[in-house]
Amino acid sequence: MMKIANAPCSWGALEFDLAEKPEEIGFEQVLDEIRETGYIGTELGDWGYMPTTPELLKAELDKRELALLGAFVPVALANPDNHEVGVIAALKVAELMYNAGYKDAFIVLADDNGTVVERTKNAGRITASMGLSGEQWQVYAAAAERIAMAVKEAYGLRTVFHHHCAGYVETPEEIDKLMALTNPQLLGLCLDMGHYAFGGGDPLEALKKYGVRIWHVHFKDYSPQAARASREANGDYFDALKRGVFCELGKGAVNFQGVVKLLEQMGYKDWIVVEQDILPGMGNPKVCAQANRDYIKSLGL
Repeated sequence: MMKIANAPCSWGALEFDLAEKPEEIGFEQVLDEIRETGYIGTELGDWGYMPTTPELLKAELDKRELALLGAFVPVALANPDNHEVGVIAALKVAELMYNAGYKDAFIVLADDNGTVVERTKNAGRITASMGLSGEQWQVYAAAAERIAMAVKEAYGLRTVFHHHCAGYVETPEEIDKLMALTNPQLLGLCLDMGHYAFGGGDPLEALKKYGVRIWHVHFKDYSPQAARASREANGDYFDALKRGVFCELGKGAVNFQGVVKLLEQMGYKDWIVVEQDILPGMGNPKVCAQANRDYIKSLGL
């Protein structure tokens, strides 16, 4: 049976260092509201957002009967100077999850999204000329494998790669390239429906293409109208977020009925994580979380 979780990013607790970032909602409120809206698990959020001692982290999650299923770890994989820092960051997170007892949790590895101007400015409309060179791809893939291997050897945890708009692995072609360059036994794919659609792909085709390489799933919807409005205003990735490019589930272009059907046919029995990326201060996260959970229930989950 597929299990349904949410994540702090749905409450505006994002990894980005925003210039005008209001105070985040505290983790206690986020965990309370995740539970109150019908979810049974969460991802960790940024390092330091939740407690970073195993006993305290487990106590807060147990108090609400929530599981911890993974943690997002952004690393500038295209830059060799950042690889060692990336390994250290991933191991630090893996150690926390392992020692807190979450030995099936994933390291959700991603690019250091939002830091490369060209990719951030052109999110949702990336062309081949904006991509990595052949040599850069080798560096990028080697870094992803190095981090995944370090985590596996130290703690036995698995690593998935999260493709993401405003990073170097956004389009279907770029995801194909990274998957082809990496060991399928070592690095899985975290398929994010909204980012895949915003990046120019059809999530149904991705499910068929990658199959058992998909170890982790994020449910996020995509609004073509918001993307178009942002593009016409010459907006960047963060402008698209403000316009609601990742809308409530069922209100965008992703065919979630088809997605669920394919996941069932694949025999997928792991976590589905709802992530409605919003900027701090946007809307009412609890209301959105409840609407998203209700929508997923309508799909039979």
